[in-house]
Amino acid sequence: MSAIHDLRSFLAVLDSANLLAHVITPCSLVHEIADVAAAITRRQGKAALFEHPNAAAWPVFAGAVANRHLAAVALQCLPEDIPHTMGCVLDPGNGIPPQRDATAVWKANVHTGSEIDVRRLPIPTHGVHDGGPFITGGVTVTRDPVTGRGNLSYNRMQVLGPHTLGFNVNEWRHVMQFYKVQESRGAPLEVAIAIGLDPAIMIAAGARYDADELFIAGAIRGAGIPVSRGVTVDIDIPAGAEIVIEGHLPPQKRAAEGPLAEFHGYYGELWQSPVLEVTAICHRDAPIFQTIIPGAAEHIYLGNVLPREPLLLHFVRHVSKNILNLHIPAYGNGFAAIVQLSKSHPGEPKNVALAAMTAHVNIKKVIVVDPDVNIYDAEDVMWALTNRVDWSCDTFIVPGSQGHEMDPTADARGVHTKIGIDATYKPERRDYGERIRYPDVDLNRYVT
Repeated sequence: MSAIHDLRSFLAVLDSANLLAHVITPCSLVHEIADVAAAITRRQGKAALFEHPNAAAWPVFAGAVANRHLAAVALQCLPEDIPHTMGCVLDPGNGIPPQRDATAVWKANVHTGSEIDVRRLPIPTHGVHDGGPFITGGVTVTRDPVTGRGNLSYNRMQVLGPHTLGFNVNEWRHVMQFYKVQESRGAPLEVAIAIGLDPAIMIAAGARYDADELFIAGAIRGAGIPVSRGVTVDIDIPAGAEIVIEGHLPPQKRAAEGPLAEFHGYYGELWQSPVLEVTAICHRDAPIFQTIIPGAAEHIYLGNVLPREPLLLHFVRHVSKNILNLHIPAYGNGFAAIVQLSKSHPGEPKNVALAAMTAHVNIKKVIVVDPDVNIYDAEDVMWALTNRVDWSCDTFIVPGSQGHEMDPTADARGVHTKIGIDATYKPERRDYGERIRYPDVDLNRYVT
């Protein structure tokens, strides 16, 4: 068995790697947990376990996959190997199907009927302008009503009442396709929300995949993910989840939900969204609630970085065999890509940038740098932009390009201008010679 197979084994691995901050000071579910978790990730690069949230019986975990070091632990690979590893597990030929397991830790406590009250869960209100408490770290588990195949996704869910949640879903998602099929039949769509999971399942849920995303999680772990049939829904749900909320989306029912901090760095808006009517709340003994801080690094890492880096890498390597690596930085909200290229001719960076732009609709800014620039270090990338770019001749724009509808620079249909930047060294223009470099030293030898 893999060293990581559920949330608790992941926490143990993070602890052993000194990548888990234990917050023992009681924190409020309203804003404070989100503020502290975001600061811990930003300053320390760690995930956070809030052991005694105010007015909550259960701990809250945040920041599971908020940077490439945490992602590497979750994927059990080296940080520089993440795009290659993700490329392998996203290959349908490497998928491993889930395994039905009669036992599930989350069936230890089952609440139905009058016992249901989602307000008893430690659901944070994250941002100061959020419309209320939102479930952000739950993985939505559904089943295609036509083919029967399973599906994982993320949907923000606002608490509307003791047994109702606003269920936000984009038109292009598989869940909406399933829901429209059921609406045409005048029937509800069954849904389960799994909370507190092996990060392999969290990573898989962020991918766009035409088969069951649990196949991706199985590929990450090298074995089928154990699943168990729901209590009130006919869905196979990860057996190791801490908490499971079951319910259905009635046809033609909508309610206002929002706003919520979004991946682009602004608060969203009110949406008329389907409503999840809860039919069961199940949990293991002494469960851990898991959240994703919306609009922060983990939100972007799961939805934009991990599933798309291998896609872009494949496209740019088709254009040039001199590509060393590629990174979609969280600070670019999933809209920017940095490509590391061992340039062989002057026109190569532009071709590479164009390939990255066309690989995924979200990418609107591509920066191409040399091998001596650390693509994971924003300071080093900025150095290259400052010292290797003549803005009059080393940039190009592609106006009228299709981007993401939620990009703040795009129109309502996502049309805007994309930009490519050749930030490579050009000795033919002016030869400055070698870069100044000071090697790392072991400060323990010098500083007490």
